[in-house]
Amino acid sequence: MAAQKINVGVIGFGMSSKTFHCPLIVSSPHLVLHSIVSSNDSCTKVYPQAKHVATTADLFASKDVQLVVITTPNELHFPLAKQAMEAGKNVVVEKPFTVTSQEAAELVEISKRTGLVCSIYQNRRWDGDLLTAKKIIENGQLGRLVEFESHFDRFRNFVKAGWREQDVPGSGMLYDLGAHLIDQALHLFGKPYSVYGVVENQRQLKDSSIDDDFTIIFRYKTGLKVLLRSSMLARQTPVLRFSLRGMDGSYIKHYLDPQEDQLKSGQTPKNAGFGVEPESQWGTINTEVNGIHVVGKVETLSGKYLDFYNNVAETILKGDLSHLAVKPEQGYDTIRMIEVIRQSSDEGGKTIVL
Repeated sequence: MAAQKINVGVIGFGMSSKTFHCPLIVSSPHLVLHSIVSSNDSCTKVYPQAKHVATTADLFASKDVQLVVITTPNELHFPLAKQAMEAGKNVVVEKPFTVTSQEAAELVEISKRTGLVCSIYQNRRWDGDLLTAKKIIENGQLGRLVEFESHFDRFRNFVKAGWREQDVPGSGMLYDLGAHLIDQALHLFGKPYSVYGVVENQRQLKDSSIDDDFTIIFRYKTGLKVLLRSSMLARQTPVLRFSLRGMDGSYIKHYLDPQEDQLKSGQTPKNAGFGVEPESQWGTINTEVNGIHVVGKVETLSGKYLDFYNNVAETILKGDLSHLAVKPEQGYDTIRMIEVIRQSSDEGGKTIVL
């Protein structure tokens, strides 16, 4: 398997493609950045080894490409993923998977029927802070977990140019940052038994009608409460990332995983120290372990975004869809949860039992 390489075609050369996908693809020992679909050939100046392709039809017709990565506006995810798989291509779709659960369900069925990989770029499962929180939970270091609070906040009191802040299908914070927080919660704890959501447009700017704030509560039959929070008007520094409370203690974490900023600065997983968080940003724990009161810093595990793409490649090479880390069924679950959260919010913050 180590000697085999998979040719990758990327659709789009915007922020997501430039910052995340292309740098990770060229860092993987299993992948080759073969083609980029873009409106111009500027992509070849950054990646001269890649071919500039004018249209998605040309990419899907290429016999040399085995994996297609879709980094377009959200409403194009479904039709392009469907066309790619119908053309015999494995697919990675930037999050959110689709705009509706009906679309997501159709892609799940196509993947099952064709045996092709259809994965969603839920890279934040490999954030160092989430990996650390997961380890603390698995090791039982807080005792029985009763509350898991997760934030992904920003401060932007103006409208940023681009489709993400326009009133188009799949825009807004719930589909953007919410897709990450929801996926992380489902990954850690599975489906809740009840859902509460309030989704708002707090800025109420004349040139923006998207949601820019949400509060989500998942409840589980174990007594666990999961609170997911995001706001575009969070100016405090540092922003809260995680707050975990258990019967024996608590864990608090501020600051976001460093990998996105490292990628934006031109670093890749090939650079020493990639994904490593400085000690000044580590979380703190206050708990009891085997009768001993423990208070102090918890070294954040290294983030590993490259593991996402290596997993996709290994799944293709093995021909075993059960090996896939982010499955299309999980993508469906996240989009369906977004729909339930919107329903809860539209009905005045009504708790919906699943």
